[in-house]
Amino acid sequence: MEEHEKTFITLTIIGALIGLGQLLTGAEPITIKLFIGRVILGSATSVAAGAILIWIPDLSPLAITGLASALGIAGYQVIELWLKKRAITLLKGKFKQ
Repeated sequence: MEEHEKTFITLTIIGALIGLGQLLTGAEPITIKLFIGRVILGSATSVAAGAILIWIPDLSPLAITGLASALGIAGYQVIELWLKKRAITLLKGKFKQ
């Protein structure tokens, strides 16, 4: 397995663990839908940290992991809030007709 594949897998696992941690610390009841959604969002935002390699190609794996953790937490929150707002807007427009 090549280095970039190992990094991708590591970032995905970090994001999934962040999503699980946020799920377990929340006050909402845990459902399978919520579980899967948070794991996917956490993984996707953490893997997005790999895009920093476009600007800084020689970045160390530790720095990439730190960015992945930060994006996995902050990015996940922003994406979830945006999706909720978007869903509410779409549902309101749908019921007006």
